[in-house]
Amino acid sequence: RFNRSTNLWSVGVQSFVVGNAFARSRNFVPLAKIFMRHLMDQAGETVNLATQDNEEVVYLAQVESREMMRAFVRPGARSPMYCSAVGKALLAAQPEAEFMRAMKQRSLALDDPKAILLTPEFLNILKNVRSCGYALDDEEQSIGMRCVASVIYDENGDPLAAISVSGPSARITDERIPILGALVNKTCGDITADFGGRLPGDIEYPHHAS
Repeated sequence: RFNRSTNLWSVGVQSFVVGNAFARSRNFVPLAKIFMRHLMDQAGETVNLATQDNEEVVYLAQVESREMMRAFVRPGARSPMYCSAVGKALLAAQPEAEFMRAMKQRSLALDDPKAILLTPEFLNILKNVRSCGYALDDEEQSIGMRCVASVIYDENGDPLAAISVSGPSARITDERIPILGALVNKTCGDITADFGGRLPGDIEYPHHAS
């Protein structure tokens, strides 16, 4: 922001907000990795941390499984939101009205892969994610690999990032998915609480006098 009386520039409010959020995200990763290591010990599978960046998810950190055959994603790697467990979890964590409003503003061609976001089938998947508390990537990114993910929330009850447990389909069987879903959901809840975040249902809004 430019002050004409002094001919000096200063940091504007929006720049401060963005910069502060970035600083918080940098401090957030080491904290999350403490919980991720514990989750890896419990699940025996690789654990990933990712966040949304425009139309994609970007992976921030990973704690590798000790198994010889394991999932591997480099920090900084990206993937589409619609086919990753972390992406589906983050999309489902958005308020439904806000998500639908954003979808209506899109102009996607029918042959665009992202057009899946507008299908009733995908919307039903997000509804199920909200109901059970975790999302599933069932060999959608890589044949033979499955991921189960849940969401970490910030102090406003908005989705901040997502944690996933990833491994071969031979180990992440249909029977294990609900167990891993419960583990990753609890881990995300613990990180949310430790980081000072709040689950959406815990937010209390002020009542306005009529």
